[in-house]
Amino acid sequence: MNERSFIFVAKMRIRDTQKEYTVKQNAINILLRDGFDGFSMQKLAKASGISVGTLYIYYKNKEDLIVSLGIEEGMRMTSATMKGFSPDMPFAEGLKKQWENRADYWLKNRDASRFLEKIKRTQYAAAIEEVVTQAFKPVMKAFCQNAIANKQLNFISFEAYWSVAFGPLYTLLEFEDKGKSVGNRPYTFSKKTMYQTLELVLKALTP
Repeated sequence: MNERSFIFVAKMRIRDTQKEYTVKQNAINILLRDGFDGFSMQKLAKASGISVGTLYIYYKNKEDLIVSLGIEEGMRMTSATMKGFSPDMPFAEGLKKQWENRADYWLKNRDASRFLEKIKRTQYAAAIEEVVTQAFKPVMKAFCQNAIANKQLNFISFEAYWSVAFGPLYTLLEFEDKGKSVGNRPYTFSKKTMYQTLELVLKALTP
């Protein structure tokens, strides 16, 4: 391949990457706006300025596209939540880091976070969770086991732990998403409120 051909191919790859990103963002926007039943490959192709045939080069069908997008966004979120986190951390320190990472990801990736939340209630959830949970389940399991062994965490069921450990954080983020809390009270997410809530969660979970 001569130099001119190499530059041409490189530029094409850049353009393809940019177009791929645009297609994925458009897919999320349409899914949030029209719902999963209202989403179609035709709508996505039109919004992205490409032919429907081009989409079928990369995805077998609508279901394949949605699952692929869910896995990709789920892995992005998982990677973000694991930043600076170690299962060997003391429980309070590790949970604080998880809260900070999850809140930071949500606030910086609102549409993607809304998409991931919505897809949990669809027929696509199982296929996505099967892949995504493999990335963080062993780490979080080790984190909890270490905390229990070190008497830093009460031994409770997984469902109880997850509800108490992360439910309050996502309630605050839901308030932020709506711009209001209970009784239509205006609300803006703040680290001060997050840490106040985390302090109560730690009291509930630790011996």
